[in-house]
This record gives sequence, C-alpha cells and structure tokens, in this order.
Amino acid sequence: MSEALVTFLKARLDDETELARRCDGDGCGRWSAHGDTVDFCEVEISGFPPAITLHLALHDPARVLREIEAKRRVMARHVLSPAVGDPELPWEDRDDCQFDGDPWPCDDLLDLASPYVDHPDFPRGT
Repeated sequence: MSEALVTFLKARLDDETELARRCDGDGCGRWSAHGDTVDFCEVEISGFPPAITLHLALHDPARVLREIEAKRRVMARHVLSPAVGDPELPWEDRDDCQFDGDPWPCDDLLDLASPYVDHPDFPRGT
C-alpha cells in the first residue's frame, strides 16, 4: 500500500500538471475575477455568482503549477526509510518516514493523498 500510495499521488500530480499546462494556452498571465466575470486572459466569461468567479480565478494555471511543485517538494522530503532490523530496538523495526521518523506513509503523505480518496484508482487500505 505504501508504494502504491506514492505512485498514485505522483500520477495525480502529473495529471494536474498536464491539465494546468493545457489551460494556460500561450502563458498569457494570471486569471482574475471581476464581479461576475472571470478573465481567462484569452477570453472573459461573465454571469457567474461572485463566489464562483473567485473560485475559478483561484485555479489560475500558474498558481496550480506552483502548488503542484510545492506538493512534490513535500513528497521528496517524506520518503521511505526502510527498517534496519536492529534486534536491540524492536520498536524501530518498521518502515518509517525519513523526514520525521513516523510510520510510513506518514501523515503528511496521507494528507496530500486525501483529496483524491474518491478517485477510482485510489489505493484502498490507506
């Protein structure tokens, strides 16, 4: 389950990266909200309630890509540190997170994966 979770999470981040890059078109700039209108750089669409307008603008591709890179950095810090198997320290004879020593996958990785729990490929037993 541990490796499956990391593989699954990397695949979801790859999917989101691809989609964000496709939405950015020519790299025109930042999406913005103005009342009931979202400016997607190449086109403005109006008629949205203000909360939805702000939500759409929040998912500007450049911002999404920065968030994905931040998640990848967290994942890079929270890698598996396999159990050493020292018979003198049986309580440490477990796979743990190299960053914080918690059982692996640690809570930070589980938190990163939690938004995807309804994805059909989500590894069960996490």
